[in-house]
Amino acid sequence: MNITRAWFIGALALILGSPACKSTGATPSSDGGNVRDSSRTPPTVGGGEPQGIGRGTVKPTAPDGAFGKKAFTKRRVFTHAIENAADFKAYSRKVGTERFTKFIVDVRSDRIYYFDVNVYKLHVDFVFSELYKVPQTNARIIDFNRNYESNKPEFLLCYLVHHTDQDVWTFAFWEGDLASDAHVARAYQRMKRSFFGGDKVKFRPDSTLQEELLGKPAMKGIPTISNDKLYKAAPYHAFTTGSSVGKLRIAKSSKPSDINFAPDEIALLVEVLPDITPVRGIISEQFSTPLAHVALRARAWGIPHVGMKAAAKKYAQLDGEWVFFEAKAGGATLRRATTSEIAADKKRRSAARAVKLPKADLQQKKLKWLPDIRATEAGAYGAKSANLGEIAYAALPGFEVPKGFAIPVAYYQQHMAKHRLDKAVSKLLTNPRFNKDSNYRKAELTRLREMIAAKPLDPALDKAIAQHLARMPLGGSKGVFVRSSTNAEDLPGFNGAGLYDTVPNVTGAKDAAAAVKRVWASVWNRRAFEERTHFGIDHNSVYGAVLIQQGVNATAAGVLITANIFDRHDKTSYTINAKSGLGIRVVEGKKVPEQLIFDMSNFGIKVLSRSDEDTMLVFDSSGGVKEVPNPNKGKPVLTDERAMRLAMAAKALTRLFPPDRPIDVEWLFEHDTLHIVQSRPYIGL
Repeated sequence: MNITRAWFIGALALILGSPACKSTGATPSSDGGNVRDSSRTPPTVGGGEPQGIGRGTVKPTAPDGAFGKKAFTKRRVFTHAIENAADFKAYSRKVGTERFTKFIVDVRSDRIYYFDVNVYKLHVDFVFSELYKVPQTNARIIDFNRNYESNKPEFLLCYLVHHTDQDVWTFAFWEGDLASDAHVARAYQRMKRSFFGGDKVKFRPDSTLQEELLGKPAMKGIPTISNDKLYKAAPYHAFTTGSSVGKLRIAKSSKPSDINFAPDEIALLVEVLPDITPVRGIISEQFSTPLAHVALRARAWGIPHVGMKAAAKKYAQLDGEWVFFEAKAGGATLRRATTSEIAADKKRRSAARAVKLPKADLQQKKLKWLPDIRATEAGAYGAKSANLGEIAYAALPGFEVPKGFAIPVAYYQQHMAKHRLDKAVSKLLTNPRFNKDSNYRKAELTRLREMIAAKPLDPALDKAIAQHLARMPLGGSKGVFVRSSTNAEDLPGFNGAGLYDTVPNVTGAKDAAAAVKRVWASVWNRRAFEERTHFGIDHNSVYGAVLIQQGVNATAAGVLITANIFDRHDKTSYTINAKSGLGIRVVEGKKVPEQLIFDMSNFGIKVLSRSDEDTMLVFDSSGGVKEVPNPNKGKPVLTDERAMRLAMAAKALTRLFPPDRPIDVEWLFEHDTLHIVQSRPYIGL
């Protein structure tokens, strides 16, 4: 689906609504503009229009304690040139690690206007207050928004940004702007002549369409840089802000999966971990995405988590010490903790937290197809199957839910009791050494899982599974995924992402029966046990249901969150992570995925990073998955059209869930067919 110019502008006008405006044909004023008091406190990010602004004027207010002749420092709300760093600071504002201002180029007069973003947050507000000097109306917004089309009648609407961590300067258009290469060239030349650091500024394309401009004739000689390169070059990212006190542990193991962390430690990870047990803070030297499992854990636990290059060397002298760790958008603090900070932290943590699980329904023994499972049956089939059942039942247009059926928790309980494995669990949970010694606990959990997987499956269940699988095509590229659906995952306050096992592309009934036992055994994965302990969950109340679902040999896969996880003030955007092939690696965090921000208010798609993996995972014809060369390395994983289809599908899904929090959607594309394979409450905002 191509977005035509008329449709795009019409939709944008309808979405933006009443506070809108257009050109009346009047010539913009060419004077120096009104003035404002530069001591005035800027509005908060995402807040409303600053108090005291009307038609571009600001009522001066004396700074506290200032009564002399120089009580007020006044500056125009716009300027035609930024001649030094002080000017840039005056007209800009800093958000996180970026300081930015905005500018407009009048395509008729070639005049440039840098305006104060502490006074006017949006281009439209500045234009109507300072240039048009007419009220904003719904009708006028349609005319003004033509400046975002490929044929711009009046203005080029741009951003000028200093990425302070990388010390890189860029200029950009809004990601939904249909600017041509000629527009980019004109904005660049006009900015370069009027900005003191113009020679350092590079064009930064914010969308796939803008990336396609880079090889065009008018772009010759214009330096460029991608968001992807900026993201990967940044020495610091704050994934979860906050503060904590704990014992610093610098983990340098060549086998990071073997590292045992204590719950009072702050983990500094030199190597990438696909997952982690509960800790009090996380510093990652190698970082990828806020939707990797480690990042999701940190959000769920409410602990600070940052990416910081060369952190192990910088903080080597603190290894093993009790430290105070604070993560902010603009940087992190890590220092020795004071005695009072350690005492206060201990007192705060003494208040136990607990998650209440759905009561297990051990009476239901029917294997049910997804459309027959309701949300009220989470106690029998687990929240994953219940949520997906509601989606399958709704039969919403625009996507498919792969065919599948669920095995209720009663069969897990039966398997554990028949083979006296429930007695083994009770014995472990009351063993003081098991509860205190993490290495012993790890070994005993491994032994328990092996026993669960080794015991024979109930013959009646084995037969029922085979009968259901007979109604699903198996063999070749048509295997099934055998997935966990416990009563301790996909819950408000506890999503349990990645705690339990999934067995991919199982191609026979015998293998499917073995996979069911493996998934049951994963109830006792070490990471699952430690996570449940952290949240105060009673392990005796946890039961394993299983979801068996038709496999999809995905050409692209990933996760969508119905929120902008990078900017909590943005209430209209969704976050998309994507990779080529099966989605298993998206949440491992070993490589940076394609990251997009889709703005539902105007359909703009901002590209934060691109996936550049050499290989991808696909189905193996003999079962399981295999790694193959990625034929699309360096290319967008999602086209704009597919990103829009995905966002619209997620918007429809939100109507099936409580409106009090965003949802986390796992999706797959098999060429042009969109599949939804999971949805649950998102924890972290």
